Amino acid sequence: MVDAKQQLLSAAVDYVAEHGVGEQSLRQIAAGLGTSHRMLIYHFGSKEGLLVEIIKAVEARQREVLADLAHEPGESAGDMARRFWRRISDPALWPNVRLFFEVYGQALQGRPGTTHLLDDVVHAWLDPVIALGIAQGLSEQDARVTARLGLAVTRGLLLDLLATGDREAVDAAMEQYIVSYEAQLPGRTSPLS
Repeated sequence: MVDAKQQLLSAAVDYVAEHGVGEQSLRQIAAGLGTSHRMLIYHFGSKEGLLVEIIKAVEARQREVLADLAHEPGESAGDMARRFWRRISDPALWPNVRLFFEVYGQALQGRPGTTHLLDDVVHAWLDPVIALGIAQGLSEQDARVTARLGLAVTRGLLLDLLATGDREAVDAAMEQYIVSYEAQLPGRTSPLS
């Protein structure tokens, strides 16, 4: 059975995806969820606490998508990366992506209620991406470096896409990254050679 906090969180994730939160107060968000602001404070501590939990839930869902993509038999690493990029750069997810960058920036500035986002904003992604790299034949060290680089490239290009809306240029940059990643895999030759 799903507890009340999880039900509220799930509803909040859906609400943000559909409406965003922008400058909405906690009371406005609560009304949109069909609950009270007191209930949100009880479960999440503050608006910021709710937003951090929404981001963590969305990120967990994205990691599940990545794990599911890894189970496609016969698919190349590049094709898997392209499908994942299409999924996470889908305009339907942009409200969640905007929220991520907004709260991430606040956490980096030390805004109360947001700093615990920093606890695993990078590390939660590294282990599953490292495992994928190792499964694709990279050494553990190369997989670690590549996982961190891939996370940085992906987040940077998502930010670029939100800021510029230049889908063609951002997709071309991601494609170049994917091609360079595939070229370093064992048994592959560089397209530049």
